[in-house]
Amino acid sequence: MKFTPTALPGAYVVELEPLRDERGFFARSWDAEEFRSHGLNAHLSQCSVSWNDKAGTLRGMHYQAAPHGEAKLVRCTRGAIYDVIVDLRPESGAYTRWFGVELSADNRTALYLPEGLAHGFQTLRDDSEVFYQISVPFHAESSRGVRWDDPAFGIQWPATPQRILSQRDRAYPDFRP
Repeated sequence: MKFTPTALPGAYVVELEPLRDERGFFARSWDAEEFRSHGLNAHLSQCSVSWNDKAGTLRGMHYQAAPHGEAKLVRCTRGAIYDVIVDLRPESGAYTRWFGVELSADNRTALYLPEGLAHGFQTLRDDSEVFYQISVPFHAESSRGVRWDDPAFGIQWPATPQRILSQRDRAYPDFRP
């Protein structure tokens, strides 16, 4: 696996390093020792899937508050998404900055985000599926979010003829740093 740091401390784009032959290829998509060697949280407690019917579906920006903060490894296993993270750690030099990357079944790239970052994505194709590996179990009382279009972050989402959001994701209040 190839780990490329993003502009947000502790967040990495993770690319497979396929071993190819006449049958196709084989590649590791998870290796706890490899993650630990990069100083990343390698604890895996839960895996989840998000399936999205239509292009333009936006989910986020979600996180879990401390002490239930979660590290995630996010991969698009079908279709394509524009994946976004926002640094919500007040002590971080990247506080309130965002990073986005296209994840797709074609590029097989993943995004690792440490605790303290909000996460969301917008589907770029119909019938897109997202696979999450998560460090801690979901804790409903710690579930939080920030608005996808909050001017405090200035996220530049891909243009889309339609944007499908839940009422919850539309209703988060303005972020107050």
